[in-house]
Amino acid sequence: MEDKLRHLLTELYKETPCMPIVVRLAWHDSGSYCARTKTGGANGTIRFSPEADFGANNGLGIARNLLEPIKKAVPEVSYADLYQLGSVVAIEFAGGPKIPFRFGRKDLPQEKCSPDGRLPDATKRMPHLREIFSRMGFDDKGIVVLSGAHALGRARKERSGFDGPWTSDPLVFDNSYYQEILKEDPDPKLLRLASDMALLDDAENRKLVELYAADKDAFFKDYVEQHVKLSELGMMA
Repeated sequence: MEDKLRHLLTELYKETPCMPIVVRLAWHDSGSYCARTKTGGANGTIRFSPEADFGANNGLGIARNLLEPIKKAVPEVSYADLYQLGSVVAIEFAGGPKIPFRFGRKDLPQEKCSPDGRLPDATKRMPHLREIFSRMGFDDKGIVVLSGAHALGRARKERSGFDGPWTSDPLVFDNSYYQEILKEDPDPKLLRLASDMALLDDAENRKLVELYAADKDAFFKDYVEQHVKLSELGMMA
């Protein structure tokens, strides 16, 4: 099953370079997790209302629709597993690291939709990011590392209110996001949101940004670890 899914996903990305929005879909499904209440997480409820209609999830119906033919071709895969595997394959296809993956996520019913407000607000800085990520079980390092995925993709005004990419090549997964937010003379065509610049507010976090900007291998190594954790939030052991 996995080989077939990976092949179909790769063919999708060759035909339609939708890697960024599939990564966003997976992130927003799993990022709804609350470690305290053991609710939310990678459980596929992002395809149901009201969760699908939250402002933070604007536009993600595009990704769900693109993945639906793959779900029909491999009906035994859960939506939760498909979304997360789609993200893993997307990152690798875009030049990022190979991320270990295991199946076993269960699709929960519509009545188990996560509440609104569990995803990061791009207009806020580190205190807000710490609140959001610590609820999921991440520390500051997790915030800095996972933010690096902004190398892939762009914001669209009709979805988030913001417009533009974070890097000069938004279809490539690399460490350029960190290089861009460190520039004293930034490219005005690239995004630098409050939640991006928040990574520089703390001296220790800034050191991590500087490390990842200089060393792609170090970023990839740490990213793999944090992505696996993110993709398995809410997954039964």
